[in-house]
Amino acid sequence: ILPLVSVNQILLLLLVLTVCAILYKKVHQVPLALKNETADLESPEEMEEEIPVVICAAAGRMGAAVAAISSIYSNTEANVLFYIVGLKTTIPHIRKWIENSKLKEIKFKVVEFNPMVLKGKIRQDASRPELLQPLNFVRFYLPLLIQKHEKVIYLDDDVIVQGDIQELYDTKLAPGHAAAFSDDCDLPSTHEMIRSVGMQNTYMGFLDYRKQAIRDLGISPSTCSFNPGVIVANMTEWKRQRITKQLEKWMQRNVEENLYSSTLGGGVATSPMLIVFHGKHSSINPMWHIRHLGWSPDARYSEQFLQEAKLLHWNGRYKPWDYPSVHTDLWENWFIPDPSGKFKLTRPDS
Repeated sequence: ILPLVSVNQILLLLLVLTVCAILYKKVHQVPLALKNETADLESPEEMEEEIPVVICAAAGRMGAAVAAISSIYSNTEANVLFYIVGLKTTIPHIRKWIENSKLKEIKFKVVEFNPMVLKGKIRQDASRPELLQPLNFVRFYLPLLIQKHEKVIYLDDDVIVQGDIQELYDTKLAPGHAAAFSDDCDLPSTHEMIRSVGMQNTYMGFLDYRKQAIRDLGISPSTCSFNPGVIVANMTEWKRQRITKQLEKWMQRNVEENLYSSTLGGGVATSPMLIVFHGKHSSINPMWHIRHLGWSPDARYSEQFLQEAKLLHWNGRYKPWDYPSVHTDLWENWFIPDPSGKFKLTRPDS
């Protein structure tokens, strides 16, 4: 048996050690909490979310990409990172244009798209060969081009943005949805425009319902279509659902069975997306995609309506850098001339 004095000494030692441990913990916890708080206060830029925006720069229409980028950059304080996608032959031109203009301040990455991924997947269509350009299909391959982002914005090059791109980025996607689009029936103010120039806003205008494969989808031909020129995409869901593989499957089926290439809607990039995303996409605020500005050289929207719009899209044949076209003044506000002089606007007096 230990003497009583020894037991008391041991207990006293344990008590001292316990008190020391408590004091050590308190002394070291406070500065750590203060350090974290200070870091948050001192580096808000590191905490600011990066907004990735994908835009293609195609040969012959690079001025479109430049105007789109210029409009986005000028109308936001957000931390935007532009992914500018081009073919190997066009990349040096767009890089030089940006670096030798006021756009040299933007954050951007140039990404090369390899058209070989499309081999055997595109059916030739003589009616509108421009729609078969490889970069029209970049939107199918977003996860292969953009690696580190959860949420991505894709924009066609023939748009200008008049609102803060942060608003579009904040679009809520429903659970299980890989993308959000603008429905073609969503804005009453565009219905008159649609009727006046004979545009299609239902699936019947894009898919050939005479074909069994289309009828087997069970989609009513009067279902409202959507426009994939503006996309807010969730990359995690896109990869989980293997969206790219699904789109490629319908491209290959179209090569074999001609399911949509020659139908009224044209645009071989829209139809596979209508099939794959049917009933499985969220909606973008209609004012964030005012479209059809390029469908007719005569049909115009009211100036007041266009001023309120957040994003304008010249989808159709009549582009604002060519002639004839409408509302070109709104587009030209954001155009930056090509330092190399290769890209020129087509105007009646040029």
